[in-house]
Amino acid sequence: MKKYFVVKAVFALFAGIAIVSCGGGNDYTTTSRGTGWDVTGKNGFELNTKYKEQETGPGLVFVEGGTFTMGRVKDDPMHDWNNTPNQQHVQSFYIDETEVTNGMYLEMLEFIKAVFPPEDEEYRNIYNGAVPDTLVWRNRLGYNEEMTNNYLRHPAYQNYPVVGVTWIQSVEYANWRTERVNELILNKQGYTSKDALANQEAGATFNTETYLNAPTLTYGGDEEKTKGGKRSESLEKKKTAKAAKQGNDGEVSGLYVTRKDGILLPAYRLPTEAEWEYAALGLGSVREYNAYRGRKKYPWDGQYTRSGKRKSRGDHMANFKQGDGDYGGIAGWSDDGADITAPVKFYEPNDFGVYEMAGNVSEWVADVYRPMVDDEFNDFNYYRGNVYTRNKIGPDGMIAVVSADSIPYDTLSNGKLIARALPGEIQRESVDDNETYLRTNFDRSDNRDFRDGDAQSTKYFDKRDRLNDENNRMYNSPKHSVQFDSIGNLDRQYDKDSNRTSLINNEVRVIKGGSWRDRAYWLDPAARRSYPQDMAKDDLGFRCAMSRVGSKAKKTKRPRN
Repeated sequence: MKKYFVVKAVFALFAGIAIVSCGGGNDYTTTSRGTGWDVTGKNGFELNTKYKEQETGPGLVFVEGGTFTMGRVKDDPMHDWNNTPNQQHVQSFYIDETEVTNGMYLEMLEFIKAVFPPEDEEYRNIYNGAVPDTLVWRNRLGYNEEMTNNYLRHPAYQNYPVVGVTWIQSVEYANWRTERVNELILNKQGYTSKDALANQEAGATFNTETYLNAPTLTYGGDEEKTKGGKRSESLEKKKTAKAAKQGNDGEVSGLYVTRKDGILLPAYRLPTEAEWEYAALGLGSVREYNAYRGRKKYPWDGQYTRSGKRKSRGDHMANFKQGDGDYGGIAGWSDDGADITAPVKFYEPNDFGVYEMAGNVSEWVADVYRPMVDDEFNDFNYYRGNVYTRNKIGPDGMIAVVSADSIPYDTLSNGKLIARALPGEIQRESVDDNETYLRTNFDRSDNRDFRDGDAQSTKYFDKRDRLNDENNRMYNSPKHSVQFDSIGNLDRQYDKDSNRTSLINNEVRVIKGGSWRDRAYWLDPAARRSYPQDMAKDDLGFRCAMSRVGSKAKKTKRPRN
């Protein structure tokens, strides 16, 4: 009997199994809840049991998700009928507390100019495609040349929302911001070398997905940068010593940060329409029945655009057009403080701590526009615009990374070129039958037209021509074309077909919120409009969002063991 217990103890020590009493008491921070094996890495397997919760990224505020009435429940004098009320639920997420400012956007332009010099013919279109259109300020019967020349770059407007940006440029800014934030996180925590941030070169920049999927290809394959940090070097020494002790002379693995470490943040992106509207309503501290049922008209409490508080009674709550020829009010009295845009944080935030969700500028959101929200099919994290892709694998079986000579460009409807991926990013391709075969949740890569008019996602005007669906969709919009001739000149062709029935197509996106040019009607978070994704305006900007991983709320009780 004594010998049996000795053998049992030796086996437990070797396997790293924690022996606990049947009464419990193990918090499972060092051992597996399923097997009892050690999960601290002693046996080659490690779990991050010390992870608390997602850090809040720069510029973001936390929005706890929940249910709300999306759409307009009050009178609709515009008779658009494109925002019928429906009950939706959104997961918790993060959103920028302010619109992206000129200063924030200029940071990206300066980065691109330094890394991809526009004087270099190879990179010229990268910078040109990222610069906002400052000519949006011009008006045929108005003088706005000072805005054209100064609004983007003059320090007086540094904290004003950036305008003149297309939906495509907004998406590219969010992608660029993701890389810079995660690159800084790795550098501050000692996983990359000190000079990794300073010495940026074309073809050797940081990309989050490249780092997570093929870390040796990050920074153009420069391992001195990816392994040159103090923590990385220390980890390498420890693992090398451990491998040598075990008689393993092969390559030491596990020297890079992975998803399971929980260090890198999810991607910055544009908010979905549902997320934007939910954040704008600011229902965080409102528990009245009317607010839950969608009776909250503005991001602030009350039914009026002026403050009813004693200290600020009569003050405007947002920057919007008061009436014909009245963009701010009478000087020195009844003024909203701005004639065009106002600096961010000029007005009070809503209950979520988000500023200027009504007035100032309208904002791009991620969704493709349709005059309906199909809540009958989905009422959870609603979003129209999914185009599923995957990492492209090269002929050598390795992940294909965009190089300086393989930058993908899109030609916009106005003939302007814009880079859709920068050197160092992973090349993407559409999913195929390998991902869609026998699935019930999706059956194609491009789902922008899903349930768009009928059960087959397409409503045909001529049922005899079902194969030629591109010319017979429910939203029969004009199809202009722009091409380059043999000597590089633009050849713009207008679609003059008199049978076109709509301006809606898959390149038209939703814009939300009223602007400095709009009347009070558009300040309602439920209001929605559309605009082509490759066009810009002087009253249209954007803000970024980020998904939350893990718990719904920030303060939660620890689950019982």
